[in-house]
Amino acid sequence: MSFVLAILGLVILLIAGNALVKGAVNLSLRIGIPAFVVSLTVVAFGTSAPELLISIDAILSDAPGIALGNVVGSNTANVLLVLGLPALFYMFDTAQVSVQKSYVVMMAATVLFIALAFFAAPFTWWTGLVLLAVLGVILADQFREGMRSRVKPGDIEGADTDLGWPRILFFLAVGLIGLPIGASVLIDNATQIASAMGIPEAVIGLTLVALGTSLPELATTLAAARKNQADVALGNVLGSNLFNLLAIIGIASLFGEIPVEPSFLRLDLWVMLAASAVLAPFVFTRLRMGRLVGAGFCALYALYMWWVVAP
Repeated sequence: MSFVLAILGLVILLIAGNALVKGAVNLSLRIGIPAFVVSLTVVAFGTSAPELLISIDAILSDAPGIALGNVVGSNTANVLLVLGLPALFYMFDTAQVSVQKSYVVMMAATVLFIALAFFAAPFTWWTGLVLLAVLGVILADQFREGMRSRVKPGDIEGADTDLGWPRILFFLAVGLIGLPIGASVLIDNATQIASAMGIPEAVIGLTLVALGTSLPELATTLAAARKNQADVALGNVLGSNLFNLLAIIGIASLFGEIPVEPSFLRLDLWVMLAASAVLAPFVFTRLRMGRLVGAGFCALYALYMWWVVAP
């Protein structure tokens, strides 16, 4: 039954991801803001909802290792798997997408997070407020930039000029509600199996839970790649990583302390940083993410997973 429910969760994720992309693209058409900005905010927050719910539940259940592992593992998976797997099927053409500023902001947030993990651990309410304050500044800046960069309907690829507000809101609702539900169904069953096998909570967070909570991003990115919307795909990943580091841990730490185990300081935080840094050539030189790149990203993620679970 657990495997059947896991498959059901995956189906829900795929349907919700496609709906969220369609709603987000047409929302950007209606309000005249670039699709990338909508993806960096609305879509990213929606796909990060499972991480938030899982992290808060983990702390309230006295399993904070899952909360931190969830975020660190999800950010690594977001780059290597969420971008790598779609690139195996659809090439990402990033030549016309300007994400340099957002990428630098995401990298700065990653460095800040690692610094706090080393010098201010465990994460408590005051570090959570610092992370949330930084996120507030970033979102305010993105909103101002979006209002200055208003676009015309013809400039947004994949937008449907005949799609009215009721249908746009319907697609957004299906995506924002369906993604956390699908992820929850999948995660609950996978975590139960892993716990029964005696796998440590930090490893569960880094692997099964992180992979499960990254499935909304994967479903959304697959849908965006299929429609040749690289701006939505990259905005989703960069925004999700920002929300994971600043909002998820920021909010979750208000519910209880989040300790940082030595294994995170030795390896996992650095893998997360390295995975984010791998995107630099594609952001600053406009290289395309083809099948070879996708295969390389997936191989790196598989190697990391093997390293984490290896005895």
